[in-house]
Amino acid sequence: MILALGSAATAYAQSSVTIYGIADAAIVGERGGSAGSVTKVTSGAASASRIGFRGTEDLGNGLSAIFTLETGTRIDTGEVDAAGTIFNRQAFVGLKGGFGTVALGRQFTPLHNMLVSVVDPMGTSYAGRAGNLFPDSGTNVRTSNTITYAMPRSHGIDAELAYSAGEQSDASAGRQFGGAIGYTAGPLAVRLAYNSKNSDVAASAGVAAIDRSLGRNLLVGASYNLGWIKLHAGYQVDKGDNSAPLSNANNPYGGAKPTASTDGREALLGFSAPVGPGSLMASVMHKDDRTRFDQDAGAWGIAYLVPLSKRTGLYAAYGHVRNRNGAGYTVGNNTESGSGSTGYNLGVKHTF
Repeated sequence: MILALGSAATAYAQSSVTIYGIADAAIVGERGGSAGSVTKVTSGAASASRIGFRGTEDLGNGLSAIFTLETGTRIDTGEVDAAGTIFNRQAFVGLKGGFGTVALGRQFTPLHNMLVSVVDPMGTSYAGRAGNLFPDSGTNVRTSNTITYAMPRSHGIDAELAYSAGEQSDASAGRQFGGAIGYTAGPLAVRLAYNSKNSDVAASAGVAAIDRSLGRNLLVGASYNLGWIKLHAGYQVDKGDNSAPLSNANNPYGGAKPTASTDGREALLGFSAPVGPGSLMASVMHKDDRTRFDQDAGAWGIAYLVPLSKRTGLYAAYGHVRNRNGAGYTVGNNTESGSGSTGYNLGVKHTF
């Protein structure tokens, strides 16, 4: 639904607000963890269910004001997906013009944007998502108190920058910054992303300072569309504290609690292709933990999406993780970290 507003005082200024969203629900099965066999109805296995407001105002001379307010919802219970929040997914305002786009607020990181748009054929969705092994959770996905800049594409090249303030007495404590640069030419897309995370805690009244090593992520990836099949590849390096937090840190397999890697590598090869009435997506991944724990893992996933219309589709997905040396990686989906080494999704998604 779009609302258009005009102003008699400033006839050149045109405003619009779009209400949009996704309603996604699925039957999800999880196996192989200490929780046993779990079957449930869940929300957002393919894409997180949400409702949002997106607006723009023409300020003249090619300059526009923009905003987005987006909240996550749970179709299975009707609740918001993060207690105590309203617009927990995105909340930003900014300016857009010939120079590019500048925005301030809660936003996605360049690292996550690259995983979705280039590396993962499933767009970090379904049971086979890249996030089963790649550290795609927490502030690696989105950050608050963030300033972003995205340059317009020129000669196939585009770039984005992001800075998130830690807002502590020590300006460096808790801050995060990153960026990405890419080149697109016809069927080829190549991209490089960097993320730097400071997990220090500044001293305050009654609280001692906490010093940690800097967490860093470097991701390189590419996709190539041959028409009958689109190929995807990605390789990531993670170094330092909190660079690769486990998506499920609650000891999902029992026994000794797994340890998040502070020196690791992830690799992905995948494809997406039109098959029959729908789209088939698949990938294989490997996690190389270079710490003394040597908690490596391998994973694979497959998904099939059948559109019933431009807005509605049915999907089925399956994923499996093989852990080594007490590693704790799980098969999740777009909104859940998962509880075991195997998972499946059978669902329906509607966008509006």
